[in-house]
Amino acid sequence: MNPDEHDELTAAAIARLAGVGRAAVANWRRRYPEFPKPIGGTPHSPTFSRAEVEAWLKETGKGDQLATAGRTDTGTQRVEDDSSSGEDLRDEWTRRALDLTPERGIADLLPAQLLARVMVSLLPPSTAAARLPDADTVDVPAVLDPACFNATLLMAVADRFGDGVTLVGQEIQESAAAVAAFNLRSNYDVTYEIHTGDSLLDDRLDAYLGAASAVVCEPPFDKPQWPSAELATDPRWQFGIPAPRDGELAWVQHCYAHLRLHGVAVVAVTPRTCVQPSGQSVRSALVRSGVLRDVIALPKGMGSVPDTNLHLWIMQRPQSAPDHRAVWMVDLSGLGDAADVPHEFAAWQRLFDDADPTIFRAVPRLELLDGDADLRPSRHVTANVRASADDFARVTDRLANLYAYVGRGLPRFAAPSGPTRHSYVTFGELERAGALVIRSREDTPRAGDLLVRTLGRVPVVATGTADDDTGIAQLVEIDSARLDAHFLAAFLGTDANALPVANTLGALNREDLRRCRVPRLPLAEQRRYGDAFRHLQEVEDALTKLGKVSGHVIDQTVNGLTTGVLAPDFTVMNKTDVADAADEETTE
Repeated sequence: MNPDEHDELTAAAIARLAGVGRAAVANWRRRYPEFPKPIGGTPHSPTFSRAEVEAWLKETGKGDQLATAGRTDTGTQRVEDDSSSGEDLRDEWTRRALDLTPERGIADLLPAQLLARVMVSLLPPSTAAARLPDADTVDVPAVLDPACFNATLLMAVADRFGDGVTLVGQEIQESAAAVAAFNLRSNYDVTYEIHTGDSLLDDRLDAYLGAASAVVCEPPFDKPQWPSAELATDPRWQFGIPAPRDGELAWVQHCYAHLRLHGVAVVAVTPRTCVQPSGQSVRSALVRSGVLRDVIALPKGMGSVPDTNLHLWIMQRPQSAPDHRAVWMVDLSGLGDAADVPHEFAAWQRLFDDADPTIFRAVPRLELLDGDADLRPSRHVTANVRASADDFARVTDRLANLYAYVGRGLPRFAAPSGPTRHSYVTFGELERAGALVIRSREDTPRAGDLLVRTLGRVPVVATGTADDDTGIAQLVEIDSARLDAHFLAAFLGTDANALPVANTLGALNREDLRRCRVPRLPLAEQRRYGDAFRHLQEVEDALTKLGKVSGHVIDQTVNGLTTGVLAPDFTVMNKTDVADAADEETTE
């Protein structure tokens, strides 16, 4: 570092300097009172002294964490097959390193982090070493993740068990393995090993075969892998050799093979693996042997792959005699919020003790084996439909009234009294006049700012909520004493659509934005247009939400028909007085 002591850095520049995300810098400012104070800028985009920031990074060790990630020869870290240059890995670490802080609430976690918390919470307390006061040494058991990526699951294990376990992972991508090692070393004081290589074809964790106290794994669903023909005799495929399309069954057996007696594995699989005909023999063997204990269907959207449905298979290595107890089928797919899934061991125990029949069922193993070994909880758990035909009628009546109410809110506009001719002004001219400022898109939007979006989405006015942070191409600060933001958003959307956009993000660049035009109107007239555009947007939002609610009601009505709550006889509603009045208004 050779700073000019007069240089100033924004929060985004500090993040690039330290190789972390902007959220990390925000966390540093909140958590560390000694973090340098702003010396300039604006409240929403402060600047800091480069010299002070670099001194703080050196004092706290934040500045050299990434520089040494995956490169240290100390401790128990092992990142193998390191053939890439340090600069290449530094770029990868900078791009992918996580900002994980202990005080983050469950609602703040990313889907993959929430899944990790849930999976680890299913491990029994016996997973960690028992520390007896009079014991001289403690045998620290190992917890494995054979597809550890950036160690999200292993970090959740460390959060729960601390140094009571040894963390062991393998990752096929060398850069991700380096990130995993960095995340474990910089956030936890634990013993760990990170290996590189293809877990199924080159198992670097073979020293732990039959020895791990627990295994947690979210396999790479987007890149299915399976044992090759020459590995047909591999003892890991104890329950059968999976077909090429059943790569997840290979991962399931790979995880199980590393368990010691009474060890527990929690593996995430897709619903397809629970029912696919080609995997029936392997599923049947898992059930028949007593290895599979529980299957839990999770709400959509948990995990590393967006919009994926996941099931958790909980397996335990039994005694020599098979465990013939029933398999618990747990259907949590209907939860409205993934954060409601239990993420503590005690919470799971309470849920199992309660055994609500609408989400739980203990299915005898013979029943699972009598057929195609379908392991989807939805197939075995019959929802307790509490709604009656009268309930459906009341909901439908209310929807009809809502549609009539929204219909009355549709505006009617009069024709102008004369020809409408506008003179126009460009955004560049407004910027030079000081009526607006095109800010860095890395700045935090404030309520009232104009947001130009990526992927051809219409410009919007910032609300000051988390929704503002998605897909920002340009960020425009508006002088509200001279311009109306909703007026600008509407006319900008029309003018921007006429411009060819060549970049892959489908977004206007600054120069294109400066060429866009809006009518030159007094502020009072701008606000008239702005009020009209805002009202139309509110009606559109209401109709969109009402459409989603209507779709949900129709889905539930179909369910009522298929479960016998409703009869297939139906009538079409007659027009209500409200609807008649609405019809009369539209024909005047």
